[in-house]
This record gives sequence, C-alpha cells and structure tokens, in this order.
Amino acid sequence: MRPARVLRYPLEGQQRESALEDSMSKINIAEKFARITEYYKPRIAAELNGQHVKFVKLNSEFVFHHHENEDEMFLVVKGRFRMEFRDRHEWIEEGEFIVVPRGVEHRPVADEECWLVLFEPATTLNTGNVENERTVHELERV
Repeated sequence: MRPARVLRYPLEGQQRESALEDSMSKINIAEKFARITEYYKPRIAAELNGQHVKFVKLNSEFVFHHHENEDEMFLVVKGRFRMEFRDRHEWIEEGEFIVVPRGVEHRPVADEECWLVLFEPATTLNTGNVENERTVHELERV
C-alpha cells in the first residue's frame, strides 16, 4: 500500500523520503506552541487532504471577517476565547471546539493568552475577506 501524498511540492530521492518520514512523525503540541512567539500569526503544523492543521496564539481581539468558501474549526488547547458573531458570542473553553461555517462573519477574542489548533482548507486566509496588518499570506511551518 502506498503512503498518502502529503507534500505539496514533490521532492526527489532522499529529500522526499525524509519529508515523508517527518510528516508521519508525532507532533508534540506543547513543544510547537513554545516556539510560537507572535500572536495572530498562524503556523502550519501538518497537512492532510488539502487541509492545514495550524497552531496560533491569541491574546486580544481580532477583526470581524468571513470566509467565502471555507469552513473553519477552532480547537482550544490552552486557555479560552470568545467567538463573537454580529448577533451573539460563544465562549470556547480548553478542550472544546467550534466550527464556523463559510460566509458567517466572526471575530475571535481572547482576554489572555489562548492556544488554538485550526483545521481549515489550505487556501484559507487568516483574515478572510479583510486585508489588514494582521493578514498573513505566506504561512511558516512550526
């Protein structure tokens, strides 16, 4: 049985084997978050089926935005945050998650540091339909 394709850019020979081995290695979430020092700058932790698993830290309010074509899942690893919608809000606690459907305007807000794992299509721009100083076009890996 062939391993699933996990690389966006095919590599030759030994480089490709090394990249495949890395993609099938376990990820220590706490170690990865310890390397993240900036807030609201998502990092790619893994890829699967055209989706990115992203790690991001929050510590304040973000911008109201929506995603035309992508749903987003926010899983709290540490802390808590408030997902604000135009007509209500929902507190998401450690160990909980929320899915925001495409087209729904939302804004994550954290009063204190919060660690999130995001599951979303690789095409998802962090600020959705809004372009501002927090927009990250090229994501780094963690």
